Amino acid sequence: MTAPTVPSSTTTAPRPPAGHPWAAYGRRAVVAFLAAGVALLVSTVVPLLGPLLVALVIGVIGANLPGVSRYVVGTAPRMDKFLLRSGVVLLGLKIAISDVIGLGPAGLTVVLATVCVTFAVTQLIGRLLGVDRELTTLIAAGFSICGAAAIAAVESSIRAKGKDVALAVAMVTVFGSLMIAVVPALGHLLGLTAEQTAVWAGASIHEVAQVIAAASLVGGATALATATTVKLARVALLAPVQLVSARVCRQGAERSGPIVPLFLVGFVVAVAVRSTGVLPHSVLSLAGSVTTLLLSAAMFGLGTGIVARQLWPVPARALALAATSTVIAGGVSLTLVTLLV
Repeated sequence: MTAPTVPSSTTTAPRPPAGHPWAAYGRRAVVAFLAAGVALLVSTVVPLLGPLLVALVIGVIGANLPGVSRYVVGTAPRMDKFLLRSGVVLLGLKIAISDVIGLGPAGLTVVLATVCVTFAVTQLIGRLLGVDRELTTLIAAGFSICGAAAIAAVESSIRAKGKDVALAVAMVTVFGSLMIAVVPALGHLLGLTAEQTAVWAGASIHEVAQVIAAASLVGGATALATATTVKLARVALLAPVQLVSARVCRQGAERSGPIVPLFLVGFVVAVAVRSTGVLPHSVLSLAGSVTTLLLSAAMFGLGTGIVARQLWPVPARALALAATSTVIAGGVSLTLVTLLV
């Protein structure tokens, strides 16, 4: 005797109607871009916060508000990943190889050494402190390259937890903001020239916006241009750091996906296109704005996967690692600047 057939509705969730995924993607894009727009407005009023951090916070708040969370949680995660990777690709349009080479042997040495030492030593200290490998890698990438944008790029390959991404972004914002005042003040106290202080700011401070803020305190258009160019030289190292990060987090674990993701190839191609000089300034300016919008929308998506109570209290070991990474970046770059620049 055969068992009675159980209606499928009691055993499995109903399948969404045809076309539902695309509708979900559309709704997700609208919500994410609205959140990104709000984040951009807030960061305009309070520049130190940064639009990526603000968008992340909006996502966390929306995901944890009763009556609102069901509209933002668990919908079209592939759209969030697409926004993130598109933003990383366009980030390459900010970098011209000729500008990087123009730093000369001294400037390039400062950049390369600071990035390599900061990333490697942060990994080592994180292991000694017992911080999770994924969180350690996010902090290492964000503090050595370009803050929240690097964290977002690396996260897409190492599959870190949402709360780890939020912690890393929050800490890179806090410590980078502190360095806006510390670097110019110490540069003056130590008797560094404006050029030396500008190079130090670009090589040590985490976010591009934070570097610009610090350079403006140093004074002069030359200092601002120097600091920004040094910072973008660090951003150019995003590709190799992302590859190393993926390799580090694959050790001892089976992870699917290519070693060199397609969006990273796109980033390199974008750098090459920018370096040709064929794109007019208006296009580059628009691309810069779109990049920030895409990355902010993606960070909103990351925030919707975070439970607020998981963020507090901040783990003491992670806080110690972030502080140590900041000191390493600042100390190594300062030493090299005083010797070479």
